[in-house]
Amino acid sequence: MSTQPVFIPVGDLADGFAPDSHILPASPVLQGQQLVLHFADGSRASLHAGEQHCQLEALEHGTAAGFTGQGHYRASSLRPGIVLLDLLPEHTHGHSLSLVLDVSRGLFTAVAGQLPQADDVARSAFSRVMSGDELTAVHCQFAHGCIDQPVTANSPLHQITDELIGLRNQYRYSPTECYEHIYLNSHFYTWQCLQGVEQGLADVDRCHYFKLAAQLYLFVWREKIVPTLGVVLIDLQQLKTDGKIFGYQGNNFTALSNFPVGARAQILNHTSHAL
Repeated sequence: MSTQPVFIPVGDLADGFAPDSHILPASPVLQGQQLVLHFADGSRASLHAGEQHCQLEALEHGTAAGFTGQGHYRASSLRPGIVLLDLLPEHTHGHSLSLVLDVSRGLFTAVAGQLPQADDVARSAFSRVMSGDELTAVHCQFAHGCIDQPVTANSPLHQITDELIGLRNQYRYSPTECYEHIYLNSHFYTWQCLQGVEQGLADVDRCHYFKLAAQLYLFVWREKIVPTLGVVLIDLQQLKTDGKIFGYQGNNFTALSNFPVGARAQILNHTSHAL
């Protein structure tokens, strides 16, 4: 007799992913760097990165003010010239900040996430729909801009893309953890765990896609059952991914789990709908 698969906290997911995972090593490329991030609305933020600690400070009011904080960070580089910086800002429980620094072209994309409180998570899907809210209570903001130079009308900022839509990919995160993704449309993707601590689980969740370079994408998802934010770079040239998963350590919403993930990718097929 089969057993009912159970959704688990993000902290338990981190424990399952940890052994022999395919995460990238941390990169020291940002250590000692001081960059100025110019947002599309003209506001700016300064980025100071040390050996383990970094600080993002807004220099003007505007979009930049929503992408500030300081704390211990992780930097990794899936492709030369592109760095993923991730941190949980100190003194702002439940907040996440990730930067894709395209230093080779002087561009960046910022991702600010916020986990919901317990009462928001407890709302039913029906009540959220009746209120006109998204099914997921995980919030996310995006911003784009240039590094060390103002944004102009000709700046080739990272853009929303539909190039992943229709792909069915398999991701091997470790010898024990394997998932499948199908990128359904511009708003949703579906996932299932083929092997691992979530084996048998599947869902359809809200997602966002941005093109960074040829066959390199920023993929962000927000889960609605267990509050989860995923920020991952997908490189279809190297067939590798790099990023993080963010959520609560347990079910009491007091402790956080923010852990790196990386996978070996396999494209299973591509579906095109002739309408």
